[in-house]
Amino acid sequence: MSESDSKEKDTGVVRDHYASSHNDEEVGIVHKGAALKTDLRGRHMQMIAIGGAIGAGLFIGSGSALQNGGPASLVIGYIIIGAMLLVTMQALGELAVMYPVNGAFYTYVVRFVDPSWGFAIGWEYAISWLTILPFELIAASNTIRFWREDINSAVWVTVFLAVLVLIQVFGVRGYGEVEFILSIIKIAACIGFIILGIVINVGGVGNQGYLGAKYWYDPGAFQNGFNGFAGVFVVAAFAFGGTELVGLAAAESQNPRKAIPLAAKQVFFRIFFFYVVNLFILGLIIPANDPDLQFATGSNSKFSPFVLAIQDAGIDALPSIFNAVITISVISVANSCTFGSTRTMQALAERGMAPKQLSYVDKSGRPLWCIVVQLAFGLLGYVVDAPGGNDAFTWLLALSGLAYFFVWGSCCLAHIRFRAAWKAQGRDLKEIPYKAPLGVWGSYFGIFLVFVCLIATFYNALYPTPNSQPTAKNFFAQYLAAFIVLLLYVFWKVYSRDWKFYVKLQDIDLVSGARPLDPSQFDDPDVKPGNWFMRVGRALF
Repeated sequence: MSESDSKEKDTGVVRDHYASSHNDEEVGIVHKGAALKTDLRGRHMQMIAIGGAIGAGLFIGSGSALQNGGPASLVIGYIIIGAMLLVTMQALGELAVMYPVNGAFYTYVVRFVDPSWGFAIGWEYAISWLTILPFELIAASNTIRFWREDINSAVWVTVFLAVLVLIQVFGVRGYGEVEFILSIIKIAACIGFIILGIVINVGGVGNQGYLGAKYWYDPGAFQNGFNGFAGVFVVAAFAFGGTELVGLAAAESQNPRKAIPLAAKQVFFRIFFFYVVNLFILGLIIPANDPDLQFATGSNSKFSPFVLAIQDAGIDALPSIFNAVITISVISVANSCTFGSTRTMQALAERGMAPKQLSYVDKSGRPLWCIVVQLAFGLLGYVVDAPGGNDAFTWLLALSGLAYFFVWGSCCLAHIRFRAAWKAQGRDLKEIPYKAPLGVWGSYFGIFLVFVCLIATFYNALYPTPNSQPTAKNFFAQYLAAFIVLLLYVFWKVYSRDWKFYVKLQDIDLVSGARPLDPSQFDDPDVKPGNWFMRVGRALF
């Protein structure tokens, strides 16, 4: 065990002494499983916050967004989604530190908003990860085609699925260690691309000469008007999806009171540095009308805008190296799939909202049957070579297309309701160990952005380009998830016969699983702020 890990473990014992006086049994639990292992260190939590997000959505999907919207739309769209995620993570951080319980935001929605809406959000989130796993396996196998097209893709699907099975053997610690290592590689690649992009832009390599902001003028900063701009949001949401996993990981963190606020605070710097700056540089060195960008969709890493930009600069070996990074990134997201879906399904089963067998946790702290279900969905990766396989995956991914908007908006709503119940029941704000810097106003802002993005995506689903006409296929390929959420919500209302639209503030349980501050800790902050240079450095790295 490293010195930093030892310190985290020691502080976890001291800081949570007050927790023992509180009831940890969740209200509504009907099939209580064994406890999950708390094997995640602070360094794991840091990397999960950023590592679960960087994948095919950034390295490949940004190409189609660049072509359809232009470089300005790309950057602005990612800034908007990043702002939404920033306030969401702050709200989720406050809730996860106070209630480091299994299921995280699903549990918070059930407790603070409405059980039926929690059922809908929980299952939609689980379904999204279940269907994303085979997509990521196919994406990983397709990255190999960059070097070898003579090997059947199903072979690589088998290899990568076997790797995921092996990771599951080691439980949550295995997930954390793999995510930690792979995230370091991804972060190094992002930093390297920024440096390389600047060199390419000023004419340091290749025969393109000085580029400056040339491509912002020709073909232009915006493409396809508002239609193109609106189309960026779903791509950006998919690229950012997974950052909220740090909330799910709270129940398996050794010291959530220390690790989660630090991870939440760093989201702003990471969004700005690893997404916005990267995409701004990308828009400077590759034109939006590059014909190859039309193929930068799904899992086609050969046409990743990052790889294309390096190839245009005439650098021979680097495209292969960056394609290897994309392969690693996709495996990392696949690793996150198994964590996100299994923990959510296990929490659903504990509340009787899923088959009770899924609540089982083995002696090693693994939700065993949930892992079996997730890996079984991975077998769908074999449709990669089946006739019409691409169409099948278009509709599978449609089930998760808008899932993140609903999850993030629900996190903000749960935070607002939590604060309202805290006030209504006469509790002191000083008891809350970590408070979102923007308070409930940040959560209101997050919900507002969610509605803006849903409206923009609705418009784009009808009119993807200025001269297009609405088609049922295009619309449901982008907006099917919204109807799935509503169907799940209505189903649980009818099944449970609970016709209340929300939980009354006085009836909200604020005690179960809570980790409030003891009065003696009110004036004893957990972390003393360091100097400015150290804070920025820790936020980035």
